[in-house]
Amino acid sequence: MALLLAAVASLLVWLWLLLGQGMFWRTDVRLPPRTPPRHWPPVAVVVPARDEAGVLPLSLPSLLAQDYPGEARVVLVDDASSDGTAAVARRLACEQAGLPLTVTSPGEPPPGWTGKLWALRHGIERARADGGSGPGPVYLLLTDADIAHEPDSLRELVAAAESNGLDLVSQMARLRVATFWERLVVPAFVYFFAQLYPFRWVNRAGGRTAAAAGGCVLLRTSAAVRAGVPDSVRQAVIDDVSLARAVRRSGGRIWLGLADRVDSVRPYPRLADLWRMVSRSAYAQLRHQPALLALTVAGLVLVYLVPPLALVAGLAGDRPAAAWAGGLAWLVMTGSYLPLLRYFGQPAALAPLLPLTALLYLLMTVDSAVQHYRGRGAAWKGRTYPRPEGARVTQE
Repeated sequence: MALLLAAVASLLVWLWLLLGQGMFWRTDVRLPPRTPPRHWPPVAVVVPARDEAGVLPLSLPSLLAQDYPGEARVVLVDDASSDGTAAVARRLACEQAGLPLTVTSPGEPPPGWTGKLWALRHGIERARADGGSGPGPVYLLLTDADIAHEPDSLRELVAAAESNGLDLVSQMARLRVATFWERLVVPAFVYFFAQLYPFRWVNRAGGRTAAAAGGCVLLRTSAAVRAGVPDSVRQAVIDDVSLARAVRRSGGRIWLGLADRVDSVRPYPRLADLWRMVSRSAYAQLRHQPALLALTVAGLVLVYLVPPLALVAGLAGDRPAAAWAGGLAWLVMTGSYLPLLRYFGQPAALAPLLPLTALLYLLMTVDSAVQHYRGRGAAWKGRTYPRPEGARVTQE
């Protein structure tokens, strides 16, 4: 009886997710309709970079080559790198004509700041100062050092913001899927993110759901000033979502969708690489609360693991009702995953493996909590960000 109840509950949850969670599984949320503006506003591209010498040759030239009709410049902020990131950036700028590049470094972040947000703050200040006596950049493109842009990327982002009165336009870069582990884990990362923050809910004017994808964020400078970012989110480990919340709270209009011409070039060839990427911030997403961790683990088990277990146990134990409920839930789950696999150009045969991938994410989340209580916090590239005492994170 318990198996049947669990299988039916899982099926009901999946039917609700399919129809009531903002159509999260669809992949048609792309840049909104746009027309070229009469006057192309000045833009500064700010790139925080820590130990990125290996990926810059694949990404930075794409920024320098942006075909933007207005004034634009690139500011790369070397965040205390130890691998010659700044030298590589300068060399690439010398080898390729294009947008002017400024390379600067703020040094180590002071207490209370994450490295990326400290680098962004310094880069934004430098970009505004480089405007001289003029008004400075109207927009800031905040993009990671591992993100490559097609030549029209900046133009299309600005046109979308100008045409729709948006203060923040963010695209989730298409992540690399070349190795077995990338194919198994990476599409699910986007799938789970969209399930948690349905893009259609994010894009509703006046909506409560707020999120962004940190690899590609076009931000109106006046909206950044009004929201007090990045200072107001300086301790955030999940900086992109926190930034979007701050902009929305201050009255800004935000938009988030999938990218067609923005790609991540960072490789994650091993499961260990992907594990570190997910586990460094998974427990921060749960606000470092054990109760939320327990609920998340229980939810992942019910939603993703019960369907195949009920199908197998129901067939083996001659419990057809449990097998039917589990099988239908697994079928709905599989069908909802197919559009995203097609977006990534992956075979449909990977869709039934989503429960296995969910189990990996469950273990990564638990490991994230374990590392936090061992005092390692959100460790990334030689830095650890424990939760500040008394800090609270609110959910929009």
